[in-house]
Amino acid sequence: MRILGIDYGSKRVGVAISDPDRKFALPVSVILNTPTLLDEIEKIAIDHEVKEMVMGESRNYKGEPNEILLDSMDFKQRLEQKGFIVNLELEFMTSVQAERWQGRGKLTDASAAAIILQSYLDRTRVK
Repeated sequence: MRILGIDYGSKRVGVAISDPDRKFALPVSVILNTPTLLDEIEKIAIDHEVKEMVMGESRNYKGEPNEILLDSMDFKQRLEQKGFIVNLELEFMTSVQAERWQGRGKLTDASAAAIILQSYLDRTRVK
């Protein structure tokens, strides 16, 4: 079963999805962080038959929670209330990493979500 990756940002939210075997992650879309965000993520999840998600756990240079993390934990809770399993994957500057690889573009945040998701898939893969 596929898993959805989320790079939560104050302005934009990147979304990625795994293949059915959970071996690789692909960028899907970038959604503006508006009041309809929860509904849009839920629709993507339903369209791809996703029950499990992974969100980036954003922290500052000292490893302490930052403003984005506090906001994203509220969003995580709202997803869980909808019945989704939401895991956290420690992430650091994934948008910058995605931008270095591909340049800044309309799917940069989705690529950052793919980096977060791929990290989770690699870490949790059964050998």
